[in-house]
Amino acid sequence: MSTEEDPDRALRDGAVRAILARVPATGWTRRSIADALRAEGLPEDEATFLFPRGVISAIEAWLDLADREMAEQAGDLSALRTPDRIRTLIATRLRLAAPHKEAVRQALAVQAMPWNAPSALRTAARTASAMWYAAGDRSADFSWYTRRVSLAAIYGATLAFWLRDDSEDLGPTLDFLDRRLADLARLTRCRRKGAAARAA
Repeated sequence: MSTEEDPDRALRDGAVRAILARVPATGWTRRSIADALRAEGLPEDEATFLFPRGVISAIEAWLDLADREMAEQAGDLSALRTPDRIRTLIATRLRLAAPHKEAVRQALAVQAMPWNAPSALRTAARTASAMWYAAGDRSADFSWYTRRVSLAAIYGATLAFWLRDDSEDLGPTLDFLDRRLADLARLTRCRRKGAAARAA
């Protein structure tokens, strides 16, 4: 969604960044939202417009911001093979998230609540789509869906590993990601061979 389609984006992004600074102390809560809005010089009732569903809207706004920052910070990926583009995008996203690891952990806990399952599914699908789009995928056939489902699973597993990894760098997490991407590549080759054999 462009700024023209969402004129409140800049305001919402600023509020989200202010919320992030408060999450380690007060969590993803209405208090964090209210404190952040005051810090931004906004009235508390502005939350109704920026985050109409409260905390879950604030988390979704953060993940949307993270999708956009990931694509911007990853830079020009045109010289890379597609698997390397995906690896770069995931690595970039995790590096950007590193200062907010506790906020990621708490956001996932909120989304794991049964009544927030639609939000969790929606944001996971949106992030996978943002990654593929940034990687240059413009497919419009059935592979559009299968690629995003596969990537969502890989990113979700990598994110879970990263949250448990206390290393100072991303080395172990990227090693884990490389294994998952290699598994996907092998599975894709097997599927293609199977399809070719059935067509023969």
